Amino acid sequence: MRTETSDPSPPEPPGPPPQGRAARRAAQREAAASRTGPAALITALVVLLGGAGLLMLLAPGGPGAFTGGDAGPVLVTGGASASLYRSLTDALADAPHLVHLALEIASEGSVIALGLLLLWTCWSALRRSDARTAAATVLAGTGTLLAYAASETFKLMVDEERPCRAVSGADPVAACPPPGDWSFPSNHSTLAFGLAVGLSVLRPRLAPIALPLGALAGLLRVAVGVHYPHDVLAGFTLGGAVTAALVLALTAAAARVLAPLLERWGPRLRLVRQTDAAVPPVTQGRRRASRPVAPRAENLHADPHGDHYAASASGRSVDGGRDGGPPQGTPPH
Repeated sequence: MRTETSDPSPPEPPGPPPQGRAARRAAQREAAASRTGPAALITALVVLLGGAGLLMLLAPGGPGAFTGGDAGPVLVTGGASASLYRSLTDALADAPHLVHLALEIASEGSVIALGLLLLWTCWSALRRSDARTAAATVLAGTGTLLAYAASETFKLMVDEERPCRAVSGADPVAACPPPGDWSFPSNHSTLAFGLAVGLSVLRPRLAPIALPLGALAGLLRVAVGVHYPHDVLAGFTLGGAVTAALVLALTAAAARVLAPLLERWGPRLRLVRQTDAAVPPVTQGRRRASRPVAPRAENLHADPHGDHYAASASGRSVDGGRDGGPPQGTPPH
C-alpha cells in the first residue's frame, strides 16, 4: 500500500516580476549616474584642455592670435584651408539658383533640427521622470550656449576676415556678412556640433543621426562661401569640447537635484492620466450578447411542410421541439 506524504513547509511567496529591457536599462543608467565621481571630472578636464589646445592650433597665426592687437584684420589668402574653400565655392558657383537656395536653407535648418531634437529628448525624459537624461539635456543646451558665447569672444580676439572678402575672385552662394563680423571660429558650427555632441553623450543611440547632421551644418557654411574649413573645425572643437565637458562633469549632480522635482511634478507632464490608463479599452466591433426573442403568437402561421413554424413579421424561423415537431402547446396538423 502506497502512502503519500506532503511537504509540511509552506509555499514560498512569489518573487517580484522580472524587469523588462527598458527597466533594466533605466536601472543601469541610474546606477551609473550615482557612481559618477572623480573619473568623470578628470575626463571632462582632459576634454576641455584638449579642445583648447586644438583651438589654438587651428587659429590663424597660432596661439598668438588670441593675444589681440591693433594689427588689423587677419587675411588668409593661401594655404590648404583657402585652397579647399576656393575649390568648393567654384564648383557650386554655376549651380542653379534653386540649389543655392536649398544650400542656404539647409545651412540654417540643420542647426534648428538639432535644437528640436534636443528639446524632444528633454520632453520625453521629463514625461518618463528620467532625471538623468533630463538633466543631461539641460546641461547640453547650457554648454552649447556657453560655447557660442566663447566663440563670439574669440572672434573679437582673432579678427579674421571673411573668406568672401579676403580670397580674390571668391563667388559665394550666400551674401557676404558685413565688415566687422569676423570669421574665426564659425558660430553655426559651434552651435551645431555642441548640440550633436551633447545628444551623443547623453543618448549614444542618437549619435548616428546627430553627429552627421552636425558635420553637415559645418560643411554647408563652407559651401555657401562664408567660412574657411579651419573656421568650421574650430567651431566643432569649441562646441564639442565645452558641451561634452559640462555633461560629463555635472550630470550626476544635476540629476540628484532634479529627481525630487520630477517625483512631485512628473505625473502632471504626462499626456495620459494614470486613471485613464488603468481602464481597459473597449473592444471595437464586439457584438453584445442578447437573449433570443420569441415571435409573438399572432405572427405565427403553420408551415405547410409541418416540421417548423415561421414568423411572418420578422422573417425568422423558430425551430420546433426536440423531436423536430411543432413547439409545445401548439396542436399538430
